[in-house]
Amino acid sequence: MDSDLLDLLTGPHGVDRYTELVAPMWTLGDARAKIIDARRTTPRSVTLTLAPNESFACTYTVKAGQYVNLTVEIDGRRHTRCYSPANAEGAANLELTIGRHDGGLVSNYLYECARPGMVVSLAGVGGDFVLPVQRPQRILFVAGGSGITPVLAMLRTLVAERYQGEVAFIHYARSADEACYRNELAVMRGIRVLHGYTRTDGGDLVGRFGPEHLAAALPSPDAVFVCGPRALVEAVENHCDNVYTESFVPPAFEGPASPSGGRITFADSGVDVIDDGRPMLEQAESAGLSPANGCRMGICHTCTRRKTAGTVRNLATGAVSTGPDEDVQICVSVPVGDVDLAL
Repeated sequence: MDSDLLDLLTGPHGVDRYTELVAPMWTLGDARAKIIDARRTTPRSVTLTLAPNESFACTYTVKAGQYVNLTVEIDGRRHTRCYSPANAEGAANLELTIGRHDGGLVSNYLYECARPGMVVSLAGVGGDFVLPVQRPQRILFVAGGSGITPVLAMLRTLVAERYQGEVAFIHYARSADEACYRNELAVMRGIRVLHGYTRTDGGDLVGRFGPEHLAAALPSPDAVFVCGPRALVEAVENHCDNVYTESFVPPAFEGPASPSGGRITFADSGVDVIDDGRPMLEQAESAGLSPANGCRMGICHTCTRRKTAGTVRNLATGAVSTGPDEDVQICVSVPVGDVDLAL
C-alpha cells in the first residue's frame, strides 16, 4: 500500500496535481492566492484582497509600484494579465484594484465573477516603477484611472515609513464616482491630494495636466512618479524633470514594412505558417494555437518561448536574436526569415 501511494505521488503529474484536487491552495511549487474579499466600490472597478500561498510568499518580494502576473481560467482557457498591487510594501496580503475596460476579457470577468474563495494563479513579479532607496525630499505622484494602484502602494509605503518629506498626489478620473480610494485619500495625513475629473465638474483641477496643475500640487518637485494613459505620461514628461513613468496602455510598435516571407514552424504543435509581419504571438493565435501570454507589450515575459532556429527582432527594444536555443518574447518579436519555435 505504501509503495502504491509513493508511485502515485511521484508519478508524471507530481504531488501538486493531486493535492490541488483536495485543497487548491496546497501546492509545493505553484504560486497561488485565494480571494478573501471582493469589493465593487466604483461602477467600473473591483478591489480584490488576495491571500497568497506559501509558495508565492517564499519565492517573491513585491516592491511598491511593481506588478504581479495573475492567471484565471475562463471557459476552460487560462489567461494572464499584469496588475500592480495597491498595498503597502511588505503587507501579508495583496490588494488589486482592477478597472474594467470595454472588450477587456479578464478585467470584465473579474469585475463580474470574482468572489471570496476563488483561487487564482500568480506567476512572477516585475517592473522598475519603484521608489528609489534614497527617498527624494519633494515627491509628486500623478495617476490616471486605475493607474492609481502602483502610486497608492508607494503612498501607503511612505506613510508606513513615517516619511518626513513633502508629498502631493494628483489623480485624474472620469468622475468622482469612478475615483478609486477617494475616501481613503481624503484622510491620508501629510499628503496633498488633488482630483481632476475629465468628464464631470467638481474636481480640484480643471482640464489636463499642465503648468497650472503642477503649481497647484507641488512646484519644482525633486521626483515625479506618473502612471496612466500614454497621453498623461507624455504631458507630465513635457512639464517636469526627474520623471519615473509607468503606462498601462501598450505602446504602438512599428512593425516591418513588409513580411519576411519566411516560414514559422511551431515545432511542438506540428503547425507552420508563412510570416505575415505580425508578432509571432498573434500569428500563433491565428493558426489556432493558445500560447500563454499576459501584458502583450513585452513587460511580463509570460509569453516567452524557446527559439530553436532562425532570427527574430524584438519590436520593443530593436534587439535581434540570431543564435539557436534562445528565449524570445513572442508578443513583441517578429521573424526575419525562417524561424523554428518550441510551441
